[in-house]
Amino acid sequence: MKLTKYSEENQAVTMVTEVIDKLAEDLEKQELEAPGGVPGPQVYSLLLAIYLYQNDLCSAKYLWKRIPASVKNANPELGRIWKVGQKMWLRDFPGVYDALTTGEEWSETVAETMKSVHEAVQKRALQLVGRAYSSISVADFSSFVGLTPEEVVARATPPTGVDNDGGWSMDPNVPGMVLPRKPAPGPIIECSSEDQLYKLTEFVSFLEN
Repeated sequence: MKLTKYSEENQAVTMVTEVIDKLAEDLEKQELEAPGGVPGPQVYSLLLAIYLYQNDLCSAKYLWKRIPASVKNANPELGRIWKVGQKMWLRDFPGVYDALTTGEEWSETVAETMKSVHEAVQKRALQLVGRAYSSISVADFSSFVGLTPEEVVARATPPTGVDNDGGWSMDPNVPGMVLPRKPAPGPIIECSSEDQLYKLTEFVSFLEN
């Protein structure tokens, strides 16, 4: 059976996700088994970055809170990684992209993972825009997806063209407006009132800290 491009991409994403999940488990084990429960800073850095890639912001916050202050002070990159996480909590997409790209280059330990975080955030932002807007200005769209207005226009699919990887086209009738692609419907996940209250409590706690 011939796989469609969509199926091939899904398989690739699944494989990467499995590898990342296994690496996270290994790093969590290293943290637990480290003398005094304090592993090397590279373990903290990579695990924190992986949590951001997984969009597991609760785990990222708890990890940040249990990293000793002395380790944070001696390894400022940890603070830079967590700054990305703070912006992700708030869904401040321009802030996320700024935190990802401002300052020194990421260390070799986390560079590839932070690049993947960047790509994952862009993908989620594009899906959110696709659900929320039938059309949106180039300026607003560019701030959501972390591209310049010129890049947005250049990467757009012609209105009559085949769907593109980016998932948007320019409105042929209204200059300066983008037509986001609607994301494929996903499974509906029921969320109990207790779960909603827990998530709200976590979010308020995060803002207070």
